[in-house]
Amino acid sequence: MPGHVLVAVFIALLVLTALTVAATWVDLGPGNLFVAIGIATVKAALVALFFMHLRYDHPFYGLVFTLAILFLALFLGLTLVDVRQTFPEVQAALENPV
Repeated sequence: MPGHVLVAVFIALLVLTALTVAATWVDLGPGNLFVAIGIATVKAALVALFFMHLRYDHPFYGLVFTLAILFLALFLGLTLVDVRQTFPEVQAALENPV
């Protein structure tokens, strides 16, 4: 892999990290979570594609990696839905902080 590609990815990761820090100063309400998750997803994709060499490897490995991430997101999402249903006082505490 060419060195200039690695340097470009490194600079992109630094910029995205600075963007993550800058996003904490902007109050978007519940949107802050989605902005942070979006930036983290882009950073994780860059690391997986270039530093884990999935960009230049057989497409099957990329498919396996993508499916593993999707299943992880599905399982975590279903767990969070269950926790919200089982413990409604958590939602009440979030809506009415002390």
